[in-house]
Amino acid sequence: MSAPMIVTAGAWTHAGLRRSLNEDALLASAPIFVVADGMGGHEAGERASAAVVAEFSRYIGRSSLVLDDVLEALSRSRDAVEALSDSAMGRAGTTLSGVILADVDGMGYWLTLNIGDSRTYRLADDELEQISVDHSVVQELIESGELDSEQAASDTRRNIITRAVGAGSAGEADFWLFPAEAGDRMLVCSDGLSSEVPDTRIREILTVESDPQTAAAALVAEAVSAGGRDNITVVVVDAVSVASRPGVQMRDDNIDENTRPREAFAGGID
Repeated sequence: MSAPMIVTAGAWTHAGLRRSLNEDALLASAPIFVVADGMGGHEAGERASAAVVAEFSRYIGRSSLVLDDVLEALSRSRDAVEALSDSAMGRAGTTLSGVILADVDGMGYWLTLNIGDSRTYRLADDELEQISVDHSVVQELIESGELDSEQAASDTRRNIITRAVGAGSAGEADFWLFPAEAGDRMLVCSDGLSSEVPDTRIREILTVESDPQTAAAALVAEAVSAGGRDNITVVVVDAVSVASRPGVQMRDDNIDENTRPREAFAGGID
């Protein structure tokens, strides 16, 4: 089976300036591009994020995945992280956010997943859009109207998450499925980036740096120079060519397409 799209990717990670241990983990190999931000202390977070990445790594080399594949990997990830807690590693847990290459009737799609406050963005037509929604106390306060975005940026509760893989959380991941377009640039990052660098600056760097590896390194460097108070991990994925419809293998940036909805489905899977 031919791949629904061809992508190039770059990734970079840094422990930051205040932590000796990097509890983030990443996977940036088609068809899976994810970031996990571990938590729990005493190496529990580092092992939790690594365990999740290991489960998803089983699918490296596939041309695409379907939702059932991702749900299976998530189920195995939960079991692996809970086993860490059971073995006295502390209350191990991790966030997980990212994008998977998917095939819908021969067409290239992005399948995005998120649990916790790591994020997935999309840069298209010079516009940066946050696809994922943070599972955090601050995000709930924003949605209830108790905080605005400016207040949220400095709120002391911004690091308290409401869903995770492990850490005693039963919360499910959110999913979004939407058509890919040649020229799309996807960004996956831990909150070590988003808490230090505003979206306007993230967009500027992603727009200026055309190479995904250079862009990933530049974003991490920006977060470090802004304070580097947490581990920082960035994955940048560029859609080089995309299968546009059955029987047509690839499309390029010069082909127009009717406006289509960003989100095909979303929400927790119970």
